[in-house]
Order: sequence, then C-alpha cells, then structure tokens
Amino acid sequence: MDFFVLGEEEIIIGFGTVGIQGRVVTRREDVLAGFDYAVSLPGLKVLIITEEAAALMEEKITAWNMSGGFPLVVEVPGIQGRMEGKKTLVQSIREAVGISV
Repeated sequence: MDFFVLGEEEIIIGFGTVGIQGRVVTRREDVLAGFDYAVSLPGLKVLIITEEAAALMEEKITAWNMSGGFPLVVEVPGIQGRMEGKKTLVQSIREAVGISV
C-alpha cells in the first residue's frame, strides 16, 4: 500500500473512490490511534491527513517529519477548506531549502 488517509468521513469516501484506503478520525484519540496504525503499515509511502486532524496532534506530526522517516506525512485541506494560517506544502518546502520567491 502506497497511500493511506486520515480525516473526515467525506474525505475518506472521496479518496476511497480512487482506491486509497483510510480511517475516519474526529477526536484526538482517533487521530493518534489512526496515525499509529498508518505508520505501522508495511510499505506505506505517504500518509495523507486533513489539516483539522493534524491540528489535533501537531507536535507528534512535527516530530515525525523531523525524524525523516517514512511514510511522508502530507496535510491537505478538509471539507471546510484550508485552515487559516496554515502553510501550503510548497511554502514549507521553499522555507526548508531557503528559496524565496
């Protein structure tokens, strides 16, 4: 399995239509359990998580990303759209490599 998604039910259904499995998470406990399950999946390359779900465990995701391990954790907007003040993936990459455009 290359991809797995954590988020609201509508997000899971949407990704499911293209063959990506996932788990519905709404509370911090659900998100933490879902994250632990996902990162233990053999061969998982990318964990897609909604910004709302990621906000419930921000410190753990930051620590995971800083470790450089797989799967890569990618935050996407949820059904309500982009959360205010969240950087896009491109903005984060530009910051990390020091590119200013």
